Amino acid sequence: QVQLVESGGGLVQPGGSLRLSCAASGSIFSIAFAGWYRQAPGKQREFVAGIGRGGNTNYADSMKGRVTISRDNAKNTLYLQMNSLKPEDTAVYYCHLVTDSGAYWGQGIQVTVSS
Repeated sequence: QVQLVESGGGLVQPGGSLRLSCAASGSIFSIAFAGWYRQAPGKQREFVAGIGRGGNTNYADSMKGRVTISRDNAKNTLYLQMNSLKPEDTAVYYCHLVTDSGAYWGQGIQVTVSS
């Protein structure tokens, strides 16, 4: 089993920045995909950013230029740097990992963008 724990969320003013972290533990072998998703109240969960096995990255159009996904393989940690945050970025952010043994989700962490 794999456990994912997100951290780094909170309240930030519009235009501010946050860095989310997702620490993975457990039986982690070959990671095919790691990504971040978010879910705002009353809306479906949506893709934010992802990084593939070879390090290729992709981003949701709404987030391009404002977020960067990265990973530290030695620490089994995934990051999401978010800049120029807007009120519409307010959501619960989830870490997602796909490995050869299955797909896993973190418990989610709240990000609130408000003045």
